[in-house]
Amino acid sequence: MRRVISLALSRGGDFCELFFEHTIVNQIVMEEGIVKEGEKSISHGVGIRVVKGEGAGYAYTEEISFDKMKEAALIAAAIAGSKAKAGPVSISPVPFTNRYPVEEPTTGTALTRKIRWVEEAEAAARAYDRRVVKASVTIADSLSTIQIATSEGALLRDVRPMMRFNVQVVAEENGNRQVGLSSGGGRMGNEYLTKRMSPSDHGQEAARQAVLLLGAVDAPAGPMELILAQAESGVLLHESVGHSLEADFIRKGTSAYTDRVGDRVASELVTVIDDGTMPNDRGAINFDDEGTLPEATLLIERGILRGYMHDRISAARFAVRPTGNGRRESYRHPPAPRMTITYLANGASDPEEILRSTRRGIFCKSFRGGEVDISNGDFVFVPIEAYLVENGRIAAPVKNLTLIGNGPDVLTKVTMVGSDFALSDGRWTCGKGQHVPVGVGLPTIKISEITVGGSSIGGAKGAVP
Repeated sequence: MRRVISLALSRGGDFCELFFEHTIVNQIVMEEGIVKEGEKSISHGVGIRVVKGEGAGYAYTEEISFDKMKEAALIAAAIAGSKAKAGPVSISPVPFTNRYPVEEPTTGTALTRKIRWVEEAEAAARAYDRRVVKASVTIADSLSTIQIATSEGALLRDVRPMMRFNVQVVAEENGNRQVGLSSGGGRMGNEYLTKRMSPSDHGQEAARQAVLLLGAVDAPAGPMELILAQAESGVLLHESVGHSLEADFIRKGTSAYTDRVGDRVASELVTVIDDGTMPNDRGAINFDDEGTLPEATLLIERGILRGYMHDRISAARFAVRPTGNGRRESYRHPPAPRMTITYLANGASDPEEILRSTRRGIFCKSFRGGEVDISNGDFVFVPIEAYLVENGRIAAPVKNLTLIGNGPDVLTKVTMVGSDFALSDGRWTCGKGQHVPVGVGLPTIKISEITVGGSSIGGAKGAVP
């Protein structure tokens, strides 16, 4: 590793890292009562990056041998163009806290046991209501062994578990078909299914949602008050605000929040934090993919913009410390500023008081996904489970709706923040060029006005469950 780093810096780069990865991925899919897919894949290789100023050279190899790494190092070194020679590099381990201890890894669990779990979920969904006509169940797990060596002398090695259980149900009545979804997991093992939320729980929840929507009415269109329920609604914060605070967009001047540190950008009730240190969460990290230890990064404090999420390149550009947000999909990809677990902090209002204060609005409990235009903060979101609110009471469930708004504008319209903060149940993957697992969180909040529109959605990729 020392020799490869020296070669990578032989043309005068400022920084180099070696990112080694060995990942095992398993997936089982059941549809129509039978196991349709059973997959296992192994990804193995090393990525080498050389940073020079705000530029970076990147190369990778699937063969971890000195000759192949030397070749990749010299390709990555081409970004630097000088004849400067790097001195010897000393590498030593860096201590860190393990934030995702696992009782019983899902990776390595017997196939027969996993099949019993998907069968249990499918049976629970079908037993919920005679109108359930289809149930699809997926269990996916992975185990990644990561090692990072840097030209600053850091050596870090991590084992990153991940599991996710997903049930999608279709209910039908008189030609009306509706879909329900239940999903969860995180950086944990089988204890998620045995102690937190069982396969039957997921099957019943997805079926409940689908059957509920059979009786839903079409949502009214136009400006309305909006209540966002705790936990899963945090994906709206992730898309509408979080991406715009990732510092690669700030560095390029393409974010609506560029050069606005110290400005009021939200209601004084709004405090937004990105924190990869939450134990066992889907977005948790022990260190980021550049070898930086994570921290709780204060982004917005009582409505005032305090900072951005940085990788090494953007941190050097703004003369600040990296925040532990340099992330990548795999060794085949260079890192970039990405969210980990992004949430809006707890408030003081009683959630019931928030509901009672709403004359006419929409109450959203869960979302299918969303997308945002980084340059101006315009967003579109598609709720799964939502209700009309009339005179402080939840009325009929609604369907065929989208929420249309602008992130910076919506944050100024937050009028109440609940005291019931919760994190999402490990279902979100962010697709900003590369796919990385993320977490979101939110207490119940009220937004004084948002535009409710039609149900179509298109454009840039966003977070998906």
